[in-house]
Amino acid sequence: MSRNYKFHNQERPYFVTFSVIKWIDVFTRREYKDIVVDSLKYCIENKGLLLYAWVIMSNHVHLIIGTKDKPMQDILRDLKRHTSKTITKAINENTQESRRDWLLWFFEREGKHNSNNEQYQFWQQGSHPIELWSNEVTDQKLDYIHNNPVKAGWVNEPQYYLYSSAIDYADGKGLIDVLVI
Repeated sequence: MSRNYKFHNQERPYFVTFSVIKWIDVFTRREYKDIVVDSLKYCIENKGLLLYAWVIMSNHVHLIIGTKDKPMQDILRDLKRHTSKTITKAINENTQESRRDWLLWFFEREGKHNSNNEQYQFWQQGSHPIELWSNEVTDQKLDYIHNNPVKAGWVNEPQYYLYSSAIDYADGKGLIDVLVI
């Protein structure tokens, strides 16, 4: 793993991104996004994850995270492993998913190219952590995360997108308890 893709300073928050393999638009269905939301809540409650900001887009997730004690890379590894298995299971069981066979075929095909996988590969490797070393960098990443749905044309204002922490930064209450910075 490249030195640029590691968490060097566990004392600071990090901006991370993880993307669905080949940028496939999986998060077009609410139930798949809810799996990510529930998994983030679990990591907050049970693994010491500190979540400052988040957004789920159609094929990737952006987070600003920290940790109480457990290494961030371990938390993210567990989060990605769990969501990968749970989302592929949900796709397999969803009789309303018109792309079910194609998605599972694709994830299985990609999984065969990586010996770290048991069957499927859902997420691309890595999370590309960027240490937030100043208020300016932190503000830039917060704006980037919260304005992603606006730039995608899904909402006119960031706080109106349900699968984001933007509402928390606009004095509202979102789906996940975040630590506003």
